[in-house]
Amino acid sequence: MSTEITPIPMTIGGLGAPGAPPPARCAARMPAVARKGLNRQQKAAVIVQLLLSEGAELPLKALTEDQQADLTSLLGEMRTIDRDTLQSVVDEFVDEMDSIGLTFPGGIEGALGLLDGHISPTTSARLRRQAGVAARGDPWERISGLAPERLVKVLEEESTEVGAVMLSKLSVSQAATLLGMLPGHRARELSYAISRTGKVLPETVQRIGLSLASQLDAEPVSAFEADPVERVGAILNFSRAATRDDVLEGLDETDRAFAAEVRKAIFTFANIPSRVTERDIPRVVRGIDQAVLVQALGYCAGNADMEKARDYVLDNMSKRMAEALREEIGEAATVADTAGEEAMNTVVGEIRRLVEAGELLLVAEEE
Repeated sequence: MSTEITPIPMTIGGLGAPGAPPPARCAARMPAVARKGLNRQQKAAVIVQLLLSEGAELPLKALTEDQQADLTSLLGEMRTIDRDTLQSVVDEFVDEMDSIGLTFPGGIEGALGLLDGHISPTTSARLRRQAGVAARGDPWERISGLAPERLVKVLEEESTEVGAVMLSKLSVSQAATLLGMLPGHRARELSYAISRTGKVLPETVQRIGLSLASQLDAEPVSAFEADPVERVGAILNFSRAATRDDVLEGLDETDRAFAAEVRKAIFTFANIPSRVTERDIPRVVRGIDQAVLVQALGYCAGNADMEKARDYVLDNMSKRMAEALREEIGEAATVADTAGEEAMNTVVGEIRRLVEAGELLLVAEEE
């Protein structure tokens, strides 16, 4: 290297003799000749060396592999610099930092990370494909940020070896979540395969990550958050009984398997005894107006399944409240179909709200 430097060694505590204080910014600038011999890359290496020697944690992993290699090579080539040059480099670095008003992410991958959640998933996926983001940076950061529902498909479809590598690169909590979503035999296969990943080379892990990230980014983004079964089930949940029965009958004729899945997704007033635990009934009725509850329970008369649900609700609330409701139901006029079904849908809606809020868990329906 052509740079002429004075042989004063840089120590862990700073420059020069042990115990010397770290360089501070001086009001009087050093003459320009003191830093003529260093280019911008060498000045950057000086700052990195100084910060590391002071115990600073630098995010050097964020640099590209080529940049990391260049920095390492440069640090290996440089030897010592004089105190005046060091002070000049520090002053110049501080001036540049002081002049910065706003920083941007730098690169399309950084911009997409910044805008995640603010732009549509379709636009984000298209930009990733066009820019080939998966081919740069750490693909495992991209993969670890994806929803478990997408990652579990990789574990189901890819080879056991690839799945074991992916589980090893994810956090412990993520890996545990994914294993819990898999059938028992598949979870056991992957767990055992992890024991054989000890000799996998870093280059191999990187290639697997790039391949998976590219594959996941290439998947088309669905226009709907819920799958078709959930959407149809949600619609039929709040449809009139006659409409629901008619639609299900038609689905049976068209696609019996799809109709069976929709039936599992439907939750109606009649499902309360089998899906809501006894201890959760007070929590459900607490959020419903009493007049609406009277209409919903009063409308059950004459239907065996509905009467079973009515009695289940009344038997699992406070005795005083149940007696008051029975008295009102007995005194009330016959409930019209429209009003009765609306009242039942209100009860079902409150249960759904509690489930979505994480305050209530529905009992899994038996096959």
